[in-house]
Amino acid sequence: MTVSLMKAMKFSIQFMWMVWEGIFDFLTKFRSESIWRFGICKLVVKKYNGKGVILKNGQQIVAGEWIGELHLDNSQVLKLTRTVGADQAGLSIARMLQHAMVQMASEIDNQSELKKVQALMGITLLRRGLTHGLGFEQHPIESKWQQRIITVYLRMLLRVLHPEGNKRIQRNKKKLTPCMLVISSSSLKERFLLNKQ
Repeated sequence: MTVSLMKAMKFSIQFMWMVWEGIFDFLTKFRSESIWRFGICKLVVKKYNGKGVILKNGQQIVAGEWIGELHLDNSQVLKLTRTVGADQAGLSIARMLQHAMVQMASEIDNQSELKKVQALMGITLLRRGLTHGLGFEQHPIESKWQQRIITVYLRMLLRVLHPEGNKRIQRNKKKLTPCMLVISSSSLKERFLLNKQ
């Protein structure tokens, strides 16, 4: 198979994936209170329905409380990867995430729909820099079947979006397991607003 044909196939797969993400975004409207966009992040305000999570500050997030479910805007990720390459895109995404966190921290007390959010939560395979750099805590995904499904989905996403996704997964298969990242709203504001004043 020629390089040009492989690139064309990869482009087609990426196109189909983004079509699927568009459908998923549309369906998300029906399972959430509201959806907010902060730079490269999408914040889905919804009620938490998982097992209780105890944070380092003693706060507990329990089923029925309002959370902000964090998602990267993969269309922006894909555009960056195509434009500047995977390594430079990674650095750019880290800076954009930092900026998005500052935006969220400043809006969480100003918007009535965000005031009720107790914590921000996201699930990822790639957590290096997110715990120390952005203040997220790592928590395991308790349900084994959920962990399996999420692992398959996120590895597939990495294969589609990353130019060397297959190689990266083969090299780091044992390390590429999903975990839940959590930061309380109070910790978010303390880290990104109060310390800046």
